[in-house]
Amino acid sequence: MNKTDLINNIAEKNGLTKRDVETVINGFLAEVTDALASGDKVQLIGFGTFETRKRSGRVGRNPQTGEDINIPETTVPAFKAGNKLKEAIK
Repeated sequence: MNKTDLINNIAEKNGLTKRDVETVINGFLAEVTDALASGDKVQLIGFGTFETRKRSGRVGRNPQTGEDINIPETTVPAFKAGNKLKEAIK
């Protein structure tokens, strides 16, 4: 399912316009992105938690030359599923 399918499904099931649903989804994604960028965590009880994690620096290898390269520490987004989501998938 992609974003367009999600918008269509929500609009159809809830009797809303696609434009209204798209506005809400875009707003939700923007708020989650802003929160993660500022180092905050977004927790939706039962669904899951969006957070950032530090990935430590390491030494990698260039596959073309075999030369060692230094890969710096970075921050990556992460999602941890909540209990209700896990149960629904089982």
